[in-house]
Amino acid sequence: MRNFWNSKLSSVVFLIGAALAPAQAQFRLDNPMPARKGTYLFPIKPGNTAIITGTMGELRNTHFHAGLDIDTPGIGVPVLAAESGYIARATATTGGYGNVLYVTHPDGNTTVYAHLEEFKGAVGDFIRKERYKRKVSEIDLEFTPNQFPVTKGDLLALSGNTGGSGGPHLHFEVRDQNNDAINPLSYEFAEVKDNLAPLVFKIALKTLDANARINDQFGRFEFSVVKNGNSYSLLHPILANGSIGVEVLAHDKMENSRFRYGINYINLLVDSQQVFQQVIDKVNFGNTRQILTLMDYKSLELNGNRFNKLYVDDGNRLDYYGGAITKQGITVTNDKAVEIRLRDYNQNESKVRFNLKYSPAVSETPLLAASGKPYETELIENTLKVQVKQCTDSKPELAVWSSGKSTVVAPAYSGSNQLVYLVNLRTILPDSMTSCQGTIRFNFKDRIPSETEYKYYSELLDITFPPQSLYDTLYLNVAYDTLNQQEIFTIGDRTIPLHKNIAVTLKPKMNYFQSRSLGLYRKEGRGFVYVNSEWKNNRLRFNTRDFGQFTLMRDTIPPTITKISLSSATARFKIRDNLSGISYFEANINGEWLLMVYDYKTGILKSEKPEPDKMLKGDFELKVVDQAGNEALFKQKL
Repeated sequence: MRNFWNSKLSSVVFLIGAALAPAQAQFRLDNPMPARKGTYLFPIKPGNTAIITGTMGELRNTHFHAGLDIDTPGIGVPVLAAESGYIARATATTGGYGNVLYVTHPDGNTTVYAHLEEFKGAVGDFIRKERYKRKVSEIDLEFTPNQFPVTKGDLLALSGNTGGSGGPHLHFEVRDQNNDAINPLSYEFAEVKDNLAPLVFKIALKTLDANARINDQFGRFEFSVVKNGNSYSLLHPILANGSIGVEVLAHDKMENSRFRYGINYINLLVDSQQVFQQVIDKVNFGNTRQILTLMDYKSLELNGNRFNKLYVDDGNRLDYYGGAITKQGITVTNDKAVEIRLRDYNQNESKVRFNLKYSPAVSETPLLAASGKPYETELIENTLKVQVKQCTDSKPELAVWSSGKSTVVAPAYSGSNQLVYLVNLRTILPDSMTSCQGTIRFNFKDRIPSETEYKYYSELLDITFPPQSLYDTLYLNVAYDTLNQQEIFTIGDRTIPLHKNIAVTLKPKMNYFQSRSLGLYRKEGRGFVYVNSEWKNNRLRFNTRDFGQFTLMRDTIPPTITKISLSSATARFKIRDNLSGISYFEANINGEWLLMVYDYKTGILKSEKPEPDKMLKGDFELKVVDQAGNEALFKQKL
């Protein structure tokens, strides 16, 4: 049997019969902490001050963090049941939560314990036997209430670093009856100390329509803040008019910790009146990818900064704004005093204050930064901003070409020998633009609506956009190039997020010998990521939730297998692949299947014996296969 570990792998869901004998926990906490009625026990070293590495509602790259990350000194720390109940589910996966237990309680809540190193007690024995029975490394098991009951303080597992964990810790969640994650800090764990207010680093202001201006300019601008205790300010008032969106770059802190945390409560006030409120007190797992509309995605993708928008952008369907009076930014028609209040769950608060000074739009501004480039372009919502270096004795108009027709556009404003033009892409989709600095060409091919299904066809590729696959109208950019006899297909812009997978059919111009070694890859940073695809009628079909550059390459090099240790007690290896990535692995000893557990972060593959006291003896064999079908084999007699 193959031990699949990637996204193609199927989980096995097994409902345990009620007739099986209930298991007894092996360990009870000797001196449980005195608990208030209805409170939960802290699951790691209760009674000791904890180091928290992540909080609920924290902004991650593609999701909201759903629980509390509790630091552990390495792996193997006892994980205790926060409350009495029963183990309802257990999963073991290479990615995601890794090894995880779900315990359901009489109050209707379920506590979740993730990234575990080892399941303990009868449930651990049962999981191991099921994996051997089914010859699978990854497994998903469900249990009946009578199968594995637990009492508050029982030992459930040992902490670890499995799955997508970034270091040894316990990920601890509390989910309500609707399977929404609620804040574990609502149980007022004495082990968690937090008397520090959130830290603020920058404010960003963004024009929300083409008529708005910030410091006499159109676009998005970032400003560093000055700190004075828990109060922050900007050095100077900001000139503004029209509809302005406010964003904040901030995170929470706790004592004796280097980690950054989420901020649960943010309020925006204008002239002492609340105009926006964001409250993150639970996480709905079905909506968590909507975080891409709550943050400025372009800043995240290019700089790794998580700016929190204090306005509800197009495509944002999150239910965190019940107290919002306005959701579309601040309308500046006179001077405005702005205040942002940021509070963590323990009510530690920071404030940011600054002034927006009303300034009517002008045709010339000394605040425009000079550029050494002839042209600079930036797509902002529905507007293409074009900045051109001014020429001597030439007309300032810009000729915008679309489908063979030319439209003359006057500059919106100028300064520092620069001209700035604003082109409304809702009315004109340019092929090229011509000024005294020459011609710049674009690869805009179509306008794609965000709410309905849409199909784009061309000689180069076809794309099907399912309903609500986009957060906003897309001005589709498609390009084709070759480099070193390699085709490169550009589809969209990587700074624009997708909500759902789109279906793409590539139509390569080159002829290829179609074999498993030939694969599709998306460029990511300096490397490439393998993309599952299939050939049909000399066309390549695939699904993707990322825009970017795609190319075809061959992977003919097998994975590498490096022995770390191999004895009668254990088998440990490091496996790597140079391009397409590991597809599956399988090990056996004397022809009998041996469970191997893979940590993709380190490349470590280690054995888990069918019985703890059983020795590994005989002919050992390990096979590792990559996505391109290249196979590596290791054999040794024990």
